[in-house]
Amino acid sequence: MTAAIATSTWKIDPAHSGAEFKVRHMMISYVKGEFSGVSGVLELDEENYSRSTVEASIPVSTLRTGNDDRDVHLKAADFLDVEKFPTMTFKSKNIRSTGGNDYAVAGDLTIRGVTKSVTLTVEDVSKPIIDPWGNTRLGLSCTAKINRKDFGLLWDTLLEAGGTVLGDEVTITLDLELIKG
Repeated sequence: MTAAIATSTWKIDPAHSGAEFKVRHMMISYVKGEFSGVSGVLELDEENYSRSTVEASIPVSTLRTGNDDRDVHLKAADFLDVEKFPTMTFKSKNIRSTGGNDYAVAGDLTIRGVTKSVTLTVEDVSKPIIDPWGNTRLGLSCTAKINRKDFGLLWDTLLEAGGTVLGDEVTITLDLELIKG
């Protein structure tokens, strides 16, 4: 007789979760932006996190950088092409402990219809708590670096002094709160 594996389902709470990015601008500073409405599910193997799976989705139309003209351009066909590709998705393939409460989550990230393997560095996985309404919650933060051109985000302009307007490397940060059940 085999022992039952203790698994639980955790849903990402969109009201208390977010995704941010930053990319080098004109080789001198960073432009940052954010997405809201992050949703998804973590199927947590409570005995061995490495046997867990996670899927997440982000509506691209929620992009905000603090500059309306830039937001319109980033949502257009030059970049994210929101009309054709309304969501970004991530689906885990492998989770491994990197020590303590930290993990490396490898999976498929799809942006603009292009899927590439990416590894998220997960830190600060909290202990579960009971909120004032009786829900069990946990939180975590994760980061990854991607090359935007790998996902078909090719737009750029050369600077007169040399270099380009946009860097290729994009740092992604996710702060997630999940609800059990």
